[in-house]
Amino acid sequence: MLRLEKVSCGYGPMQAVHGIDLEVEAGKVMALLGANGAGKSSTLMCIVGHVEMQGGLIRYKGEDIAQKTPMARVAAGIGLVPEGRRLFAELTVRENLIVGGYCRARRETEPNLERIFDLFPRLKSRSNQRAGALSGGEQQMVAIGRALMSQPELLLVDELSLGLMPKVIDVCYAALEELKHQGMGLIIVEQSTQRALEVADNVTVLESGRVVWGGTVAEARNSADIIDACLGLKRAV
Repeated sequence: MLRLEKVSCGYGPMQAVHGIDLEVEAGKVMALLGANGAGKSSTLMCIVGHVEMQGGLIRYKGEDIAQKTPMARVAAGIGLVPEGRRLFAELTVRENLIVGGYCRARRETEPNLERIFDLFPRLKSRSNQRAGALSGGEQQMVAIGRALMSQPELLLVDELSLGLMPKVIDVCYAALEELKHQGMGLIIVEQSTQRALEVADNVTVLESGRVVWGGTVAEARNSADIIDACLGLKRAV
């Protein structure tokens, strides 16, 4: 579904990501892990066209999308749940969701809203409340729902659990599991490494903008190098 080949990107003269390779299949979850500043968010933003690509190829369903605008990439089927959610605080939940479907026909709005409310029932009862008045967990649900309104086939999720209560994290991860079962491809950037490993199929670890490890979740769990050195976690006994 998605293949990055020797991709470099950055901000003006500063290069944040250095020649990385990455591949995501339909119905599979890639966990993109690493310390703060490793280049994870920059990689996601490069995929959606918000960070300047400085070299390499990005292929989505076999097509080179490096020259496509961010809007064209959304229309092609790539959705983003950004770090920090970035909702329109003064708009209602419903209005925030509708904004996410701007590239789809109006006749698809109501069916798409119902799909979001089926995935996150709590949002239906809050659909007319201002997004800024919601809890952090509810705002994350809106952010995921907003991205889904464009009907993506590939969803990029940046820092899903950051600052959220465990029960809300469970709800959000259950939603990602459902999307995976529906055949959607996902890339998850996550500080909660253990939660990411629970849903992921494959793992890529970045350090200083370079890939330092890649493999399956089973390999990651059994690798002293990745668990101890790269992620700073204790190995499961």
